[in-house]
Amino acid sequence: MDPYLAAGLAVAAAVLGAACAYAVVRLRGRTPPPSVLDTARFQEELRHAQAKADELVEKARREADGITREAEHKARDEALRRREEVNRELEAARTEAREVERRAEKREDAADQKAKELTRKERQLEALQKKLAERKEGLEKKSARLDAVLTEQTQKLHELTGLSRETAERMLLERLERELSEEMAGRIRRQEERLRQDAEAKGREVLATAVQRYAAVHTAGATVSTVDIPSDDMKGRIIGREGRNIRTFEKATGVDVIVDDTPGVVIVSAFDNVRRETARLSLAKLIQDGRIHPSRIEEVVAETQQEMDAHILELGKQAVLDADVPMPHEKIVQLLGRLRFRTSYSQNVLQHSIEVAHLCGLMAGELGLNPQLARRCGLLHDVGKAADHEMEGGHPKVGAELARRYGETSKEVLHAIAGHHDDVTVDNIYTVLVAAADAISASRPGARRETLEKYVKRLEELEAVACGFPAVEHAYAIQAGRELRVIVNAHKATDADAVRTCREIARAIEQQLDYPGEIKVTVIRETRAMEMAK
Repeated sequence: MDPYLAAGLAVAAAVLGAACAYAVVRLRGRTPPPSVLDTARFQEELRHAQAKADELVEKARREADGITREAEHKARDEALRRREEVNRELEAARTEAREVERRAEKREDAADQKAKELTRKERQLEALQKKLAERKEGLEKKSARLDAVLTEQTQKLHELTGLSRETAERMLLERLERELSEEMAGRIRRQEERLRQDAEAKGREVLATAVQRYAAVHTAGATVSTVDIPSDDMKGRIIGREGRNIRTFEKATGVDVIVDDTPGVVIVSAFDNVRRETARLSLAKLIQDGRIHPSRIEEVVAETQQEMDAHILELGKQAVLDADVPMPHEKIVQLLGRLRFRTSYSQNVLQHSIEVAHLCGLMAGELGLNPQLARRCGLLHDVGKAADHEMEGGHPKVGAELARRYGETSKEVLHAIAGHHDDVTVDNIYTVLVAAADAISASRPGARRETLEKYVKRLEELEAVACGFPAVEHAYAIQAGRELRVIVNAHKATDADAVRTCREIARAIEQQLDYPGEIKVTVIRETRAMEMAK
């Protein structure tokens, strides 16, 4: 509590006590006059009250004096404490002011030092500029004297040689160009030869490594188009009354059903291998079920077609997984699945595409390219064969158009599909890899089958075409008919005639023969001299 407030309260208490005593006395004085005994008692009580009031007043005065003294002491202590706090704050302010003043003096000294340093550097710069000006003036004088000497020497040289400046420069440049051209030509020839040798060696190594690392089955089973029946009585049930069953079946499947005298077999024939396989499975289900009538036929065919679509999609997805490439559009996956039912010279096209994909990936890895992109190019290179009978154009063009239509954005993949048979200008390395892998897959032993008679006949026709040209002595079909080596008479044909004959033989083969892939024609002309030493 504030000491001044306490003292005020004590004084107020004393005054209040005195007022109370005075009030009692006044009240006593206003009462009616008592008896003598009562008067004596009243006076005694009055004196007693007066004494008590005096005592209370004295006590209040003493307490007020004590409180006043205590308040004064506390006030003096508070004043001393506040004075000390003010002194400390003043001392801190003085210290901070002295620190600010000290820093200002230090900055002023640093500024004076920098000004002196700048003044010194300005004087040095002025001296340096003066020296540079003097040196520049000296160099200009020397340059002028040098130009004069060069002009004089040039005039004397022209007088001695009898050549003008332009003629001398032209002769010097021509000589330099001639020497550099010869040197550059030699370097280019050596570099091209070295690169050709390295490229051939590396190409052989890459192809050999890829073929060695990838091993696939040598043959793929041909599509079966016959259905076994338990007995010949089933043929009549397949035909139905007045042929209604077989007509309903052919209309629903789009195939031709041949029921002949062959025991235990019904033949299903169709251009579309998918429709033929669907018809074969449907007919097998009907024979197994035994209920053969038009409504049941349509029901089984519709069910089989749905199963076939799902099976084709699953085959496509499995091919994508086998090739280890990102999943393409679902329509492309379906086209890949349809390739399972397409063969080329008895080689399954889907298996061929997977094989080409792996070969491309292996060769790309050897060459430091992107193996996954190369496998994608190889897997999709023959996708056009799944729809080439539905669209106009060869399977490379059809495949590229389908891939572009269904979201294939990679330029490398589209170019590889369109150009793996050289239908377009090949300017992409992945297209070259696909073409090489395609040739490897098609030409390896056992990949494609032909009858012996057809194979021998094709080789004989190939040799006969070459032997029909003049100056040809021998012709040999080698590498399973993929290369033709022709030997011409060196006395009847020149080197130019050999080149022309080679081109004409290649054109004649293209016009007269049907053959898979490509055939390399090599014409050899040589002169041999022999003598016996006796």
